[in-house]
Amino acid sequence: MKIKDIPKDNRPRERFLRHGPEALSDAELFAIILRTGSKNENVIDMSNRLIAEYSLSNLFQCSLAELQKIRGIGPSKAMQLLAISELNKRISLAKNPIKKITCAKDVFDIYHARLRDEKQEHFIVLMLNTKNHIIGESTATKGLLDSSIIDPREVFKMPLKNSSSKIILIHNHPSGDPEPSQEDLEITQKLIDSGKLLSIQVLDHVIIAKDDYWAWKGK
Repeated sequence: MKIKDIPKDNRPRERFLRHGPEALSDAELFAIILRTGSKNENVIDMSNRLIAEYSLSNLFQCSLAELQKIRGIGPSKAMQLLAISELNKRISLAKNPIKKITCAKDVFDIYHARLRDEKQEHFIVLMLNTKNHIIGESTATKGLLDSSIIDPREVFKMPLKNSSSKIILIHNHPSGDPEPSQEDLEITQKLIDSGKLLSIQVLDHVIIAKDDYWAWKGK
């Protein structure tokens, strides 16, 4: 059945206009976002299939490439879905703004929603001023964390440019286990030593996992 074959009053857009978004099912909300189905499947049936097969949470954990492997999901629909996921993370951060870092838990609160579902490791440098206020961040690497490819020049390039006196190292563990590897510990010590030569203090290294975190300086 095509959308145009559904009685007009029962179509998602018309129901949204009459009753508001809260009256719509998950599939109907998806249908409004995705807008169109495929040649063999209308957008409501496609939305029901996506939810049944992947669930809401798992669907938003897929990468752009993974989403495009799903029948009926091309580049545009994949980007629409990931845009929703990214906006949700940003809304979460906007509701809980933290401008000054007082402990590792502050770092976890800022970055947990953003990093918990990432399937690649992201190595982020959080830049602070002398009073521990956030002045910016930079991404040093993305992908497998390896001490051989962590270049201190890349890690400290933006802190030096922004006259940051302190930094906090942050990365995620897609495995869900926040405990550091020997490689993590070696990288941390290497960067602490490099920071001393540049008069930039490495305050901490926070590893963020699915539901918990580890910090070099302890919790």
